[in-house]
Amino acid sequence: MENQNKVKRCAWIENYSKSELMTKYHDEEWGHPQHGDQNLFELMSLETYQSGLSWLTVINKRAAFNRAFYNYDLENVAAMDEDDFERLMNDASIIRNRLKIRSTINNAQAMLKIQAEFGSFDDYLWQFVNGKSIDHQVKSMADIAPTNDLAKTISKDLKKHGFKFLGPITTYSFLQGAGLINDHEVTCDFH
Repeated sequence: MENQNKVKRCAWIENYSKSELMTKYHDEEWGHPQHGDQNLFELMSLETYQSGLSWLTVINKRAAFNRAFYNYDLENVAAMDEDDFERLMNDASIIRNRLKIRSTINNAQAMLKIQAEFGSFDDYLWQFVNGKSIDHQVKSMADIAPTNDLAKTISKDLKKHGFKFLGPITTYSFLQGAGLINDHEVTCDFH
């Protein structure tokens, strides 16, 4: 009888059952439509830092990234200079990868250009899915591919607009995190 009231989540979250941060991310963000340029910039940046690392590592450093990057305020990050870069490279609370730090600054600058052209990054991004999440009706984690044609298209367009560190696999993860793609298992209470 106890299990009748147990919350059902995607199988992948079981790997992180002891992490409240991962559970909160799964329940409140991943696969749920996210909006606002600052929020989308944060999620995009976190995905670029995750490349080659565990998502748990990135989530555990999320608060430190927010402090280091002015809560992902686009203008402040875009204006970061070499002194800021060196400060970040010496900040042990974040992932100190030269290329990823530089890409965060670069991507803030690219996002400001997108805002000037499209009104907002939110509008630019969500137009790829006509403003509606794509629900893949996932039955098991084996149904989730590492990327798809949509992610390849968006990745290519992001690169055309000057973004870095957003290949098709990272872009697919970003689309999941931002809720443009809903890959929650159909049995998940957060689907």
